[in-house]
Amino acid sequence: MVIVIGVLLCVLGQVLFFNVGGTADAVIRGVTSRSLGELAPGFAASRTGFRVYALLISDIGVAVTGLGIAASSAAVGAVLLGLGLIGFLVGSVIAIVGEVSTYRALKR
Repeated sequence: MVIVIGVLLCVLGQVLFFNVGGTADAVIRGVTSRSLGELAPGFAASRTGFRVYALLISDIGVAVTGLGIAASSAAVGAVLLGLGLIGFLVGSVIAIVGEVSTYRALKR
């Protein structure tokens, strides 16, 4: 079951990343481009920012898949878990930098 959840997260991230069927456009238009109370739309409202967050979803999926596979193949599971965690850490830094630069660029 853990492997299925991981694969679903990977697929979801890739569907959003590649904008299959206009999914990314719909999410940007309906969710990420709207203000959250007093907070203006951030990095995720841009195409680049949205793609970074979509990759973060895929990275979580890779890590979860690695956890599921580790029960039957420790080496493969450890590699996938490591790749997912490294990708998530790098993607998080990119997202944080993007959010900060987007916030600083706001006209106040």
